[in-house]
Amino acid sequence: MELKLDLALILTGVLWGAVLVLGLMAWRRGRILLREGLRTGGLDFIHILPRIMLGVVGSGYLAAVMPQSLIIQWIGPQSGFLGVAIAAVFGAITPGGAVVGFAIAATALKTGGGAPQVIAYATAWALISLQRTLVWEVPAMPAQFVTMRLLASVPLPFLAALGAMLIGRP
Repeated sequence: MELKLDLALILTGVLWGAVLVLGLMAWRRGRILLREGLRTGGLDFIHILPRIMLGVVGSGYLAAVMPQSLIIQWIGPQSGFLGVAIAAVFGAITPGGAVVGFAIAATALKTGGGAPQVIAYATAWALISLQRTLVWEVPAMPAQFVTMRLLASVPLPFLAALGAMLIGRP
């Protein structure tokens, strides 16, 4: 517990340090740039914060109503490679942005999903995302490129899960 807290504090400090450095860089280039950065960042914060809150609260409700026995059976720690494959498929077909994908992943962890399986889900959701592929990539990019990207991405959720299995319990 203490190690997790220390890492979270370090990461938070690094991120705030990056924000301060970027703010100083903007200030040195002019007050207009500094004000524009603060305005844009503030508006983004105002738009994104309610979505994040909704995702966090929603994941709590989702965890409460999701049948824990099914999660443990299909993607629990004892589900092994089959659980990784199931999680990767569901990650690839989950539509939506970070609020949806991470809320489902957090829910799976809260209800007994295994770390490697949830890592496979999140990796497939982030890298494969069939909805994004069909809606954005296929219309905008050459078919050969999309096919190559998908083929290169398919093994990655399994490799991430394997890495998690080798590292051990979180």
